[in-house]
Amino acid sequence: MGLFSFLKKAGANVLTNKAAKAVRTPEIIAMEEEVLRKQKLILLNGVVSGMKSKIKNFEIDLNGDRVTVYGQAPSTAVKEKVILALGNVGGISSVDDRISVVKPAPESIFYEVKKGDTLGKIAAKYYGDAKKYNKIFKANQPMLKDPNKIYPGQKLRIPK
Repeated sequence: MGLFSFLKKAGANVLTNKAAKAVRTPEIIAMEEEVLRKQKLILLNGVVSGMKSKIKNFEIDLNGDRVTVYGQAPSTAVKEKVILALGNVGGISSVDDRISVVKPAPESIFYEVKKGDTLGKIAAKYYGDAKKYNKIFKANQPMLKDPNKIYPGQKLRIPK
């Protein structure tokens, strides 16, 4: 025995995309949707693990475009960064926060960036001083990589 070669385009057409679509039952569609949901969960977990957030017992669930997060964060800032990182992922419309905090602090303001905004303009609005833009930049790392690269619709933490 050995390797046998065949003409790929010859023979019965049972493995074509058209043939596969013809046998998509509701059960197969449900399985495909669950596989896609699990793939998205892996990617969302990757977003959080890339932050090195140190949330104990972290769990994430996805229902459509809504993410629910569970766990115990060491600080309010860590919790808020995780929520913002997930909420700023394309295709996610809301984050249901179920994360408890070991050492709670006053919660930050979540600000939605508008066209024409800069971190300096936002700092002037909330702190009365545009030069305090770095405070906002640091509060949103690692999500922000450059203080000059923010975009409309993005949500940012504005620490009190």
